[in-house]
Amino acid sequence: MWTACGMNSIVLDKEQMDALERYHNELLYWNERINMISRKDTMHIWDRHILHSLAMLKYVKLPPKARVLDIGTGGGLPGIPLKIARPDIHMLMVDSIRKKITCTEMFAQHTGLKDVQARCCRVEDLWAEKHYRQHFDVIVSRAVARVSVLLDWALPLMRPSAVCYFLKGGDLQEEISEALQTHPGLTVQEVKIDLLGAPWFKQEDKKIVVCTM
Repeated sequence: MWTACGMNSIVLDKEQMDALERYHNELLYWNERINMISRKDTMHIWDRHILHSLAMLKYVKLPPKARVLDIGTGGGLPGIPLKIARPDIHMLMVDSIRKKITCTEMFAQHTGLKDVQARCCRVEDLWAEKHYRQHFDVIVSRAVARVSVLLDWALPLMRPSAVCYFLKGGDLQEEISEALQTHPGLTVQEVKIDLLGAPWFKQEDKKIVVCTM
């Protein structure tokens, strides 16, 4: 894992790798009790979940001390790996399933993360909180919903210069066309994930969908 990150300009020190290992081990342990990721994927948490979350950092420059929202975080993906790799950012992770967010909050505490919150709510619930309207610099999500739906949720919470990064895969032409039609002024870029030492990203056509308004 450390080698794969280094080969792809994702720089982690030993303390960060130790934190990722604690997160991996707890996610593996609790996933046997609370289904947060597919059981068939438990042997591939490092590459298909943690490295997938970190892959964003090869292609994206998060602003220093960025305010980041992770929509539908589940077991803390991609939020916790991103926060470990970029401890300067402020991370809010939301999910509507109580048992998942309880575990995610515990994971964040046990890995020693600061400036991170995990909340059990629908992302639309944040609209009613004045503090969060036009608050976030970056919004991320991993395999949660169609691009147009994610943007419906995200737009009231985005600062004017904010960027959305959605981890997706496969043929997204129809999905992106829908988003462009329903959100005038939207700009979308598909970035193919191709990591040295991890050929499955390219084989399975994994992508980052970059959205700006």
